[in-house]
Amino acid sequence: MNFPTARKWLAIGSGIGIEIGTEDLTVTAARVRPSGARLLGAATIAGFRERPAAGWGATYADFVKRAGASHLSATVLLPRSDVIVRLLALPGVAGGDLAAAIELQIDSLHPFPEGQAVWSWARLGGNGAVLVVIAHREVLDRHISLFAEAGVKVASFTFSGAALYSAVRLLAQPPKSGFVTFAQAGELLEAYGESEAKSMFSAAFDLPLERAVGLAAAELRLDPGIEPLGLAALLPKLKGAPSGFDLSRSALAYAAALAGACPRLALPVNLLPAEYRTSNSRWMYVPPAALTATVLVGLAVLVSIAPVEDRKYMRALESEMARVEPLARKAGALDREIDATRSRSRQLDDFRRRSKADLDAVLELTRILQPPATLQSLELTRSSVVLAGGAGQASQLLKLIDGSPFFQSSEFTGALTHSDNLDGFRLHAIRKGAPQ
Repeated sequence: MNFPTARKWLAIGSGIGIEIGTEDLTVTAARVRPSGARLLGAATIAGFRERPAAGWGATYADFVKRAGASHLSATVLLPRSDVIVRLLALPGVAGGDLAAAIELQIDSLHPFPEGQAVWSWARLGGNGAVLVVIAHREVLDRHISLFAEAGVKVASFTFSGAALYSAVRLLAQPPKSGFVTFAQAGELLEAYGESEAKSMFSAAFDLPLERAVGLAAAELRLDPGIEPLGLAALLPKLKGAPSGFDLSRSALAYAAALAGACPRLALPVNLLPAEYRTSNSRWMYVPPAALTATVLVGLAVLVSIAPVEDRKYMRALESEMARVEPLARKAGALDREIDATRSRSRQLDDFRRRSKADLDAVLELTRILQPPATLQSLELTRSSVVLAGGAGQASQLLKLIDGSPFFQSSEFTGALTHSDNLDGFRLHAIRKGAPQ
């Protein structure tokens, strides 16, 4: 039996996948068998960022209950803009030495301050390629707190590329000649591809599809005219799904559910600290069940040997439980009040940080755009800024903005014009470290 066939027969399990979108959460639950995959359910939790976590958490709990997946922990795809993806070539490095080799290079792979990077890695194939995924600790902590407040059990925080790499290999093999595919992520195009020259390519583009395809093909050393594949065509075909389900709109969440269903066959890229992870496996209930059975057998023996003493003991135990129960209820209510107060405090702190960051960004733009420069429009979001106006030498603005500690990756989104001794411009830049 060759490896792909053996891998297919090991593909047994169920999983929940959650894609964190710009405004919504896309959730799917799937069951995998060697004969194919079946969708247990799909849902979109709209506007989760503006809703209380407990509110959309209840919606999620209702969905997994209806799907018969309440016992499962979710595989969550972080937004592509929240992670940095690096592909390292480490041929000849033994498996036991890979972690140390990566740690030696990690500070050169990200722009975060010391101690603020969280990373995970996985080996790709047998050619020495190693995938390294990095996130800012503050961003990761924010997602951990959000899902904890919502009561969502999480097994893994990963990203779309790792989920797709695992899902397309679960029941079949990807095209050997290489491919590229795209998914819409808010205003960005999220690209994923593979080729003989590069084991994996993952990036987000703020470009038209034609230009994004060309750039992705160049990175993968593929034909510039390559036709991108649809995500639905790459993933295992569904043997069953709820009526009206559109796989193309939930493909990334479906891929995450497949990876979560068979974690031992998926890339072990997990940014969630071990202390926050929960397990999908029903086998984790075997030890407590066995212990419970042992206790019950022991109780039966005690009852048969000393029924009178046992009844006296049980009455004393019930009396003690009745005495302690009101105190336990009060403690539980106090814990809930403390959690609610902490949540409100965190929300106020987040609001203050956002307001200050926005004001700092506007002041920085005021410093950069000195007279006679004029500004006709300013669009400031959590992650980017769009400016339109006129300047004496607009071509110098990109250098000035990229040199600022508040912005990066600036580019003109239209051709420069000239009128009244001023160059008309419209440009877009990414904000650095703005609170989300």
